[in-house]
Amino acid sequence: MTHWRAVGIGFVVLFVAGALATGVPIVGHIGAGLIGGFAAGYVAGGGIASGAWHGLLAGAIGGVAVAGVFALVVGVLGIAVGGPFGGLLGFGGVFVAGVAIALLLAIDSAIAGAIGALVA
Repeated sequence: MTHWRAVGIGFVVLFVAGALATGVPIVGHIGAGLIGGFAAGYVAGGGIASGAWHGLLAGAIGGVAVAGVFALVVGVLGIAVGGPFGGLLGFGGVFVAGVAIALLLAIDSAIAGAIGALVA
């Protein structure tokens, strides 16, 4: 059974850390995924599988949300520079790439969630 409070806490931690991690593109987002996944697994408890599941959910949802925010910003900038077509391409390209990267980086959130559940 999914403990949505744990996923929500992990999501908030990951979203805030991911937004702050824009200065260090790769290491910052991996670290944000680890911190958010650990928080979700720690709150969920219940063993390795439960922690990994909650960390994976928090990482995937948080990564997609961060990608959506960045895609929105790029879309608005694209409208200002390239008109409606530039905004559409900017938004779509950043969102698709961001979601793909977010789902890949959700794996580290799952690992951190399993560790968080063990610590709890």
